[in-house]
Amino acid sequence: MGQLTRISREASSLRQKTTDAMRAAILDGVLKPGQKLSERELCESLDVSRSCIRESLQHLQAEGLVNIVLHRGPEVASIDAEEVRDIYAVRMSLESLVVSGFVVHASAEQKQAIRACVGRLEQEVTVGGAARLVAIKSDFYDILIEGCGNSVVGQVLRQMNNRVTVLRRASMARPGRSLEAAKELAALVQAIEAGNSVRAVDLCNEHLRNACANALEAMQANIASRGESEDEAVKTDPGSSVTAG
Repeated sequence: MGQLTRISREASSLRQKTTDAMRAAILDGVLKPGQKLSERELCESLDVSRSCIRESLQHLQAEGLVNIVLHRGPEVASIDAEEVRDIYAVRMSLESLVVSGFVVHASAEQKQAIRACVGRLEQEVTVGGAARLVAIKSDFYDILIEGCGNSVVGQVLRQMNNRVTVLRRASMARPGRSLEAAKELAALVQAIEAGNSVRAVDLCNEHLRNACANALEAMQANIASRGESEDEAVKTDPGSSVTAG
């Protein structure tokens, strides 16, 4: 299991800090989709009680980040290909409202902020910091939501944030995708600055279609990689009963 940051006991809520630490480990990829979670190892890594771990696991299950499977225990939730497509379809519908609303309602300061955010993204692409790229993209969408003039659509998108962050990390991990994404968002901001809501929505949807395709490709690559690892383990296991056909 990857190294997790030990929990300070000085905070107001130990369970909340435990939940936050486990959530961050999942969203940052320290804990992988499908990975089984040992309560004992989590207790040792975070230096908290088993009851605290169990409460946090239940909370993360409600957020859709953890599955607690009968007779198997907890594991990091996986997202299948159908759910990936469903999530991006919902995002297209909601973010079309966000982008068109941002063109009309955003203040000059918010439009300056989103331009600056794209500038940071373009700069970070050359550095290659994957975690920072994902964080900047999250900032980009926070600005869009704040300036769109529709609090309800913003609330719905924020409820999807955990799943979206997992998929965003997978998409941005594909070779060359971060540069493509920066160019797509720069074009989107240009359309926003020009006041062209139709063009901005089209560019937003194009960006999401590309992100969906990259997330699906990353998922397939991970599945293939796990399969190869399992095959190699069978080949190298001296106790294996597999024989040549």
